[in-house]
Amino acid sequence: MPPLTAGTKAPAFTLKNQDDQDVSLSDFQGSKVLVYFYPKASTPGCTMQACGLRDSKTELDQLGITVLGISPDSPKRLTNFIQKQSLNFTLLADEDHQVAEAFGVWGEKKFMGKVYDGIHRISFLIDENGTIEKVFDKFKTKDHHEVVLNYLQS
Repeated sequence: MPPLTAGTKAPAFTLKNQDDQDVSLSDFQGSKVLVYFYPKASTPGCTMQACGLRDSKTELDQLGITVLGISPDSPKRLTNFIQKQSLNFTLLADEDHQVAEAFGVWGEKKFMGKVYDGIHRISFLIDENGTIEKVFDKFKTKDHHEVVLNYLQS
Protein backbone atom coordinates (compact mmCIF):
# COMPACT_ATOMS: atom_id res chain seq x y z
CA MET A 1 0.00 0.00 0.00
CA PRO A 2 1.44 3.42 -0.90
CA PRO A 3 1.78 6.06 1.85
CA LEU A 4 -1.32 8.02 2.75
CA THR A 5 -1.64 11.42 1.10
CA ALA A 6 -2.59 14.93 2.21
CA GLY A 7 -6.35 15.32 2.62
CA THR A 8 -6.76 11.74 3.93
CA LYS A 9 -8.12 11.08 7.41
CA ALA A 10 -5.27 9.80 9.59
CA PRO A 11 -5.84 6.26 10.88
CA ALA A 12 -6.77 6.09 14.56
CA PHE A 13 -4.18 4.32 16.69
CA THR A 14 -3.14 3.56 20.24
CA LEU A 15 0.43 2.49 20.97
CA LYS A 16 2.66 2.10 24.04
CA ASN A 17 5.08 4.96 24.66
CA GLN A 18 8.59 4.79 26.14
CA ASP A 19 7.01 4.57 29.63
CA ASP A 20 4.80 1.62 28.55
CA GLN A 21 1.68 3.83 28.71
CA ASP A 22 -1.03 3.96 26.03
CA VAL A 23 -0.97 7.00 23.76
CA SER A 24 -3.71 7.51 21.16
CA LEU A 25 -3.78 9.89 18.23
CA SER A 26 -7.21 10.99 19.50
CA ASP A 27 -5.48 12.33 22.66
CA PHE A 28 -4.30 15.23 20.50
CA GLN A 29 -7.63 16.14 18.87
CA GLY A 30 -7.73 19.91 18.44
CA SER A 31 -3.97 20.31 17.95
CA LYS A 32 -1.49 19.58 15.18
CA VAL A 33 0.70 16.50 15.42
CA LEU A 34 3.83 15.55 13.51
CA VAL A 35 3.83 11.75 13.30
CA TYR A 36 7.22 10.67 12.07
CA PHE A 37 8.08 7.08 11.24
CA TYR A 38 11.68 5.94 11.59
CA PRO A 39 13.26 2.49 11.16
CA LYS A 40 15.19 1.82 14.39
CA ALA A 41 16.11 3.65 17.58
CA SER A 42 19.78 4.44 18.24
CA THR A 43 20.94 3.91 14.65
CA PRO A 44 22.97 6.78 13.13
CA GLY A 45 20.31 8.17 10.76
CA CYS A 46 17.47 7.83 13.25
CA THR A 47 19.58 9.46 15.97
CA MET A 48 20.42 12.39 13.68
CA GLN A 49 16.74 12.84 12.77
CA ALA A 50 15.55 12.62 16.39
CA CYS A 51 18.21 15.05 17.63
CA GLY A 52 17.21 17.58 14.97
CA LEU A 53 13.62 17.43 16.23
CA ARG A 54 14.85 17.60 19.84
CA ASP A 55 16.83 20.74 19.08
CA SER A 56 13.82 22.30 17.28
CA LYS A 57 11.34 21.57 20.08
CA THR A 58 11.04 25.21 21.18
CA GLU A 59 10.10 26.36 17.67
CA LEU A 60 7.74 23.40 17.19
CA ASP A 61 6.07 24.16 20.55
CA GLN A 62 5.63 27.81 19.54
CA LEU A 63 3.91 26.61 16.35
CA GLY A 64 1.63 24.33 18.39
CA ILE A 65 3.10 21.07 17.06
CA THR A 66 3.27 17.86 19.11
CA VAL A 67 5.90 15.36 17.90
CA LEU A 68 5.27 11.61 17.99
CA GLY A 69 8.01 9.29 16.73
CA ILE A 70 6.94 5.77 15.73
CA SER A 71 9.19 2.75 15.16
CA PRO A 72 8.93 -1.03 15.53
CA ASP A 73 11.13 -0.86 18.66
CA SER A 74 10.02 -2.03 22.11
CA PRO A 75 9.10 0.52 24.81
CA LYS A 76 12.30 -0.44 26.68
CA ARG A 77 14.46 0.32 23.64
CA LEU A 78 12.63 3.64 23.23
CA THR A 79 13.35 4.53 26.87
CA ASN A 80 17.06 3.88 26.30
CA PHE A 81 17.03 6.00 23.11
CA ILE A 82 15.32 8.91 24.89
CA GLN A 83 17.71 8.77 27.85
CA LYS A 84 20.84 8.41 25.74
CA GLN A 85 19.92 11.30 23.40
CA SER A 86 18.03 13.50 25.92
CA LEU A 87 14.98 13.44 23.64
CA ASN A 88 12.15 15.75 24.69
CA PHE A 89 9.18 14.26 22.84
CA THR A 90 7.16 11.03 22.85
CA LEU A 91 8.25 7.86 21.08
CA LEU A 92 5.78 5.07 20.35
CA ALA A 93 6.33 1.33 19.94
CA ASP A 94 4.69 -0.17 16.84
CA GLU A 95 6.20 -3.63 17.38
CA ASP A 96 3.77 -5.43 15.07
CA HIS A 97 4.00 -2.53 12.54
CA GLN A 98 0.19 -2.32 12.25
CA VAL A 99 0.21 1.50 12.45
CA ALA A 100 3.05 1.74 9.92
CA GLU A 101 1.01 -0.48 7.60
CA ALA A 102 -2.12 1.66 8.12
CA PHE A 103 -0.14 4.77 7.11
CA GLY A 104 1.39 2.91 4.14
CA VAL A 105 4.99 3.25 5.34
CA TRP A 106 5.76 -0.45 5.91
CA GLY A 107 7.14 -2.28 2.91
CA GLU A 108 10.03 -3.60 0.92
CA LYS A 109 13.38 -1.89 1.39
CA LYS A 110 16.86 -2.48 0.01
CA PHE A 111 20.07 -1.93 1.92
CA MET A 112 23.54 -3.07 0.86
CA GLY A 113 22.06 -5.51 -1.63
CA LYS A 114 19.63 -7.08 0.84
CA VAL A 115 15.86 -6.87 0.41
CA TYR A 116 13.69 -6.86 3.53
CA ASP A 117 10.47 -5.37 4.92
CA GLY A 118 10.73 -2.32 7.13
CA ILE A 119 9.58 1.22 7.84
CA HIS A 120 10.06 3.89 5.22
CA ARG A 121 11.19 7.19 6.74
CA ILE A 122 8.11 9.36 6.13
CA SER A 123 6.43 11.99 8.32
CA PHE A 124 2.83 13.17 8.41
CA LEU A 125 1.58 16.51 9.69
CA ILE A 126 -1.91 15.85 11.02
CA ASP A 127 -4.23 18.83 11.53
CA GLU A 128 -6.55 19.64 14.44
CA ASN A 129 -9.34 17.54 12.89
CA GLY A 130 -7.26 14.41 12.35
CA THR A 131 -6.69 14.95 8.62
CA ILE A 132 -3.26 14.65 7.04
CA GLU A 133 -2.24 18.18 6.08
CA LYS A 134 1.22 17.45 4.67
CA VAL A 135 3.38 14.41 3.91
CA PHE A 136 7.15 14.83 4.26
CA ASP A 137 8.90 12.15 2.21
CA LYS A 138 11.74 14.04 0.55
CA PHE A 139 14.41 14.97 3.09
CA LYS A 140 17.74 13.88 4.49
CA THR A 141 17.83 12.72 8.12
CA LYS A 142 20.03 15.67 9.09
CA ASP A 143 17.62 18.28 7.71
CA HIS A 144 14.23 16.66 8.41
CA HIS A 145 13.48 19.19 11.18
CA GLU A 146 14.38 22.11 8.86
CA VAL A 147 12.06 20.83 6.10
CA VAL A 148 9.21 20.56 8.64
CA LEU A 149 9.91 24.00 10.15
CA ASN A 150 10.19 25.64 6.72
CA TYR A 151 6.77 24.26 5.78
CA LEU A 152 5.19 25.35 9.07
CA GLN A 153 6.65 28.85 8.93
CA SER A 154 5.72 29.52 5.29
